[in-house]
Amino acid sequence: MPELPLPAELGLSFSNCSDYPANLIVKGTSNHRSTLSSYKKRLDDAESKLCLVPDTDDVDQEFEVHFRDLKTADGKDVDKKNVHSPDGVARWLGTSFTPSSVDSSQRIATFSKRDPKCRFIYLYAENSRDKLKVTREVLVQILTFHQVMPLYLDFMFIFGAQSNPKDLRFSGFRERTMMRDPARGLPVPSLGRSGRNFQISYNLKGVTFKSKGNESMRLDEWSIRQAAIYHQFDIVFGTTLWIVTKGRLDIQQRYKELTGPDGRAEDKSFDSLEDCFRSTLAAHLLYCHWSTEDWRWYIRWLEDVIDEESSMVVYGPRGPGYAHREYKPYHIQDLQYWQDKTNEAVMVLEANVGVISALRKFYANLREHKDFPAELKNRVTDDIISFAAHLDEIIDDFNMQISRAKLLAGITNDRKELVVQHLQGQVAERTERLNLNLEREAIVMRIITIVTLVYLPATFVSTFFSTDIVKYQDQGDGNGAPGNGTFSAVAMRRWIQVTLPLTALTLVVAYSTYKIAEHTRQGVKLFEHSSQANNPAQRKAKTRPTSSSQQRSNPGLFRGLTRRLSALRMLNGASQAKASSLPLHETSKAAG
Repeated sequence: MPELPLPAELGLSFSNCSDYPANLIVKGTSNHRSTLSSYKKRLDDAESKLCLVPDTDDVDQEFEVHFRDLKTADGKDVDKKNVHSPDGVARWLGTSFTPSSVDSSQRIATFSKRDPKCRFIYLYAENSRDKLKVTREVLVQILTFHQVMPLYLDFMFIFGAQSNPKDLRFSGFRERTMMRDPARGLPVPSLGRSGRNFQISYNLKGVTFKSKGNESMRLDEWSIRQAAIYHQFDIVFGTTLWIVTKGRLDIQQRYKELTGPDGRAEDKSFDSLEDCFRSTLAAHLLYCHWSTEDWRWYIRWLEDVIDEESSMVVYGPRGPGYAHREYKPYHIQDLQYWQDKTNEAVMVLEANVGVISALRKFYANLREHKDFPAELKNRVTDDIISFAAHLDEIIDDFNMQISRAKLLAGITNDRKELVVQHLQGQVAERTERLNLNLEREAIVMRIITIVTLVYLPATFVSTFFSTDIVKYQDQGDGNGAPGNGTFSAVAMRRWIQVTLPLTALTLVVAYSTYKIAEHTRQGVKLFEHSSQANNPAQRKAKTRPTSSSQQRSNPGLFRGLTRRLSALRMLNGASQAKASSLPLHETSKAAG
């Protein structure tokens, strides 16, 4: 095919592809310039992490874009290539710049290749946390040449170099229909474009088993991975475009199997407009089925791990004489971690349900769209109904997994609360043991105190009598030689006369002090009770007020209780006044 110039508007847009998406051909209010500028700024900010950078990355070694063209203009059923250079992408698209015949200093964007009936472009990275294997220059060329709506960037920004998965909670479904009166420059019949098309983009999340742990199942590794999907369908020529962004090549391999020699004929047929439309439905189902795989086994793994971690919380014996597990605060942290993983699964599953429901609704509404070709509508109605039924089955499967995950999250939360109660019980048991030990020690100390009180006067008197202040006989013979010593009955009587009364006095003083302290505590308690009885607010909060009907029904009982309470208060006041006026020893006797 000879090189032909692109329409002026499309050529200008392609020449300024570095400004994508601000360079897109805009019609009406479908895309505000301010919105496009904000998308460009986000792309500028994300470039270093999203795409390969020539100055810092080895572009020649890492660059790779997968193209798969079906039903090409030169008669090939399949034309595929893994392009490893930016120039190779331009050659594959058939785009180039030639000097203008009017002004040689200007370059005109040209094309030399008609779009295939279906083009599948796969942008990928080594993993979901690495840079895409494409430069920004090539990326914006692809997006500008096909006039991809800027909303697809929202889903592409999920990818790029990152230490932890970002935007895992972000999901969405975007659409833009332009099935009549396309903007000037978009219709290019020689490219197979009428400008009348609809565009949709969405993302789905699947889960994949990565590796098995050597020691325990809790060490198994699972990964939640995302796929960003863009689709464009021309309702006149049937031209189809797919752009899929993902980490690793799994979806690319699935699409290759779908449209390969072993695929069903109806899934890779592009002979007519309705055949092109049916093939797009098959591709949508491929992506949706990918998002459902392994969720059952992932949730089952969570169930097994949580049961292994927390089953003893419920089934472990806790009575006296049983060996039981001692819980630590990190057990709560472990259960909280698994509860977070379960809630994360619930969130992802619900997001997938929302996206697939929106996809189903879009195609259901497409049948009712007034600008959708009537002939095509009549021929694909049954296919849309069957497509919706398949999506309903997928949604039902997701809802079942959501119910399992929600129940598991509730069970985990209940067991976490039970661990908290066990921890509190363990603290209470340790406190009780400590109190018992303290009680035993208090009894021992009391015995020691009593014995000390008994022996203290005798010890004091003996020590006093052993000094030179009191002396009843000599222990020597007068010449300085020690004697045999003699017993003094007078000394013994004096010792007894002093020791026994002093011991009795010590015990009486100790007992009196104890009774005074006990009486003081009782007085404080009685004062607090009387204060609460006289305080209306406390009385209302702690007791139910006596109604007038109750007073009328029991007048004698009520008056008797009132008189007794008044007499008790007067007696208490008099006893306290009397106790305060007595000397200390008389107060002790009264208390005794």
